[in-house]
Amino acid sequence: MRVLVAGATGYMGAAVLRELVARRVDVVALVRPGRLLPEALRKAVTVVEADVVEDADWSEQIPAFDAVISCLASRSGAPDDAQKVDYEANRRLLACAERHHIRHFVLLSAICVQRPRLAFQREKLRFERLLHDSAVPSTIVRATAFFRSLVGQIERVKAGKPFLLFGNGELTACKPISDSDLARFIVNQLDEHREGTVVRPIGGPGPAIAPAAQAVLLCNAANVPLKTRSLPPQMFDWFRWLLMPLALVSPSFAKRVEFLRIAKFYATESMLCWDHDDQRYDADGTPEFGTDTLAAFYRAVLSGSESAPERGEHRLF
Repeated sequence: MRVLVAGATGYMGAAVLRELVARRVDVVALVRPGRLLPEALRKAVTVVEADVVEDADWSEQIPAFDAVISCLASRSGAPDDAQKVDYEANRRLLACAERHHIRHFVLLSAICVQRPRLAFQREKLRFERLLHDSAVPSTIVRATAFFRSLVGQIERVKAGKPFLLFGNGELTACKPISDSDLARFIVNQLDEHREGTVVRPIGGPGPAIAPAAQAVLLCNAANVPLKTRSLPPQMFDWFRWLLMPLALVSPSFAKRVEFLRIAKFYATESMLCWDHDDQRYDADGTPEFGTDTLAAFYRAVLSGSESAPERGEHRLF
């Protein structure tokens, strides 16, 4: 089987490449011009440089393939970025896959699309609907929080500053998952026979953890006293209202307003499966996978045995 990986230079795309290479799978890595893979990966895969959004003939450069793993995702979450990457780039990738009559299309999506309120969530969901309508068998992997999304306060805590919480620190919860565990789960989907489209929400090993408990884990890992400070999540609304008049006339301020919407969402909504019947997030109903723990990840980053990962543009801290 030859697998085409889109978004191969991103943090999850690279993790998926490493997992595929470890399993000795024939891999084609689709990367944007100017982006480089680590040398070890470059030697182990076929690299195709192409811009799926901008290049009209990008698909002509792709050799025949049997399956796709798409890790394409907008970095900023801004409406124009989300439309180009989360929807349009994936749509073009699917059209190419349909022409090749592939066996399986695996999409890395996000669990937050189950209650879409933001531009990038709506664009992800719009593409998911295309997969449901396509004849290509597909799996949609809706991941919960990544370890890397929970590293933003490491330097604060190391410096003796308080861990920042929204409200009482119990407003949200998640089952964070490591890049390597999620990559294994994604690649495992290729072994499954598919007819139609299957949605697979997934988190890391439980139990679900709230920010207040994350503060305890991080302070213990850093060997510093636990100190927290509470912030009102409404602060994002206050700043948004102040910027709204400017957002009407300035694209840059419109992006800032969207960022504040994103920040408010992450400060108040859990990354767990949503129970539509009971209208609540369901920790027990959120599937788990993997063995890596957030506590061990914090210790590894603080000890220097693992580098602090790059975070997305819509990080809170």
